[in-house]
Amino acid sequence: MGHFIDLNAVDGHVCPAYVAQPDGKPRGAVVVLQEIFGVNTHIRAVADGYAAQGYLAVAPATFSRIRNGVELGYSEADMGEGFGLKTAVEALPAPGVLQDIQAAVDYATSAGKVGIVGYCWGGLLVWRAAETVTGLSAAVAYYGGGMTGPAESARHPQVPVLAHFGDKDHWISLESVQAFRQAHPEVEVHVYEANHGFNCDHRAAYDAAAAKVALERSLAFFASHLG
Repeated sequence: MGHFIDLNAVDGHVCPAYVAQPDGKPRGAVVVLQEIFGVNTHIRAVADGYAAQGYLAVAPATFSRIRNGVELGYSEADMGEGFGLKTAVEALPAPGVLQDIQAAVDYATSAGKVGIVGYCWGGLLVWRAAETVTGLSAAVAYYGGGMTGPAESARHPQVPVLAHFGDKDHWISLESVQAFRQAHPEVEVHVYEANHGFNCDHRAAYDAAAAKVALERSLAFFASHLG
């Protein structure tokens, strides 16, 4: 359904992005932010899913400032490699990868209002984008690693935010989620009986029931804010 294009960030960096077009006129656009495994089969399927719902979907390769063409699986070795790439991207001088996310949003505005959704590291980037990236109308973060910590929680989102977490997530404690919820009463927070990565059907942590409800809530949220 989709294909890759090149996005041009404001600093001149060329960022590949997977684009999935809906049938007919788009009802808006959704920027999809990857986990630490690249714009792999799963992330492309997520983008295709949003396109099937009528949105132009754009998934920028947020590792491209470090390495192009990253497409990992979910083994222990893949996780270690992905974590190393994420660490390298996070170490880039600010605003770093947020410039590529801005380029994706700028591209997506041709379809109307733009939302953003991200998973794991992508969820953290969604939270940062909600504060700093212009042109967004809504943001959805799935189990954003680090976003419930004090430093990230101090951010001030400029658009409506929906956040999904799992109560069995050993990376994100329920205590930190509760603190985040108290610090941000304006954010719609949902906690599921599920583990980190519950949305990904390529992972052992996949939870079909939680993923279904979370997607329904995300689609309703986008319909409300991008319509």
